[in-house]
Amino acid sequence: MLSDQDISSKASLNVLSSNPNQAARAARRRWRERLNDQASKKLIAGAAATLIGGACWGFSGTAASYLFTRCHVDVIWLMGARQVLAGALFILVGLIFDRKRLIGLWTDRKHWLDMLIFSLLAILMNQFAYLMTVQLTNPGTATIMQCLQLLFIMAFSCVHGKRVPRRREVLAIMLALTGTFLIATGGDPSRLSIPPLGLVMGLVTALGAALITILPGRILPRYGSTAVTGTAMVLSGLVVSTITHPWESIPPLDTEGWIAFAVLIVVGSFLAYFLYMHGVKEIGAMRAGLLGTIEPISATLTSALMLGTIFAPIEIVGFALIIAMVYLAM
Repeated sequence: MLSDQDISSKASLNVLSSNPNQAARAARRRWRERLNDQASKKLIAGAAATLIGGACWGFSGTAASYLFTRCHVDVIWLMGARQVLAGALFILVGLIFDRKRLIGLWTDRKHWLDMLIFSLLAILMNQFAYLMTVQLTNPGTATIMQCLQLLFIMAFSCVHGKRVPRRREVLAIMLALTGTFLIATGGDPSRLSIPPLGLVMGLVTALGAALITILPGRILPRYGSTAVTGTAMVLSGLVVSTITHPWESIPPLDTEGWIAFAVLIVVGSFLAYFLYMHGVKEIGAMRAGLLGTIEPISATLTSALMLGTIFAPIEIVGFALIIAMVYLAM
């Protein structure tokens, strides 16, 4: 025998099925209720931050390439200036919103060695190799090569966990190697379509990016990404600056050059990392990693549209294979 609730539900279903417009309105109402849900808002905000941050990173390589090709800016000078200024923006945000943890990082001597290793072996190596790869190849290739960091992270995971690679990880490695081969050779194994040093620097970029994920394991949870990243950027920039004295050789940039420099610092460095890390906090590393594949797409598009970079079809295939590798690895 049906209860009053069952009879009511059945009657409602009959009404909805007999009135398509009412059913559509009910569906829209349920959708609005889901959007208003706090968890949905958090998910949407985190996804948006990740996508915008990844898109901003694409401007990093394009702005750097413009400064190299049109303004003849030196790689070392640009790296030192970028690290100090972008790091200063992080520290300013940290002083305003997370002062206690930032000061704690600076005053806790037992983590100074961790910060020094992270600054030099991860941040400095990654940024130098990335800018070198941009200069020797193009922003799209440099950014897609950085995605190979997942190979190094997988290798670390297997060694640390004393396990063999899983089947999907083996497939991801095969896709990554095939994609790298197509990018490096254009499909012709008898020649390289990018400079050998550009290929080496691209792999060093990936290694440095992997170390950015692996090395700060003890200090990142305690002090937060803003304090750790800002301090590491400034420290690495100061190390370079004490050797190169960039204030003695400021390039004579025109208005467009200074705009490109500002875009590199504010959009391609500070906003890119700040928004991406906010996305990681809101939606988790896995979802952020998948959405972060917009980085090479953004770098490729901005390079093609703003600099006129031309990519061969076989290179686009290589890019697609490496992006597929990211999805399998995640």
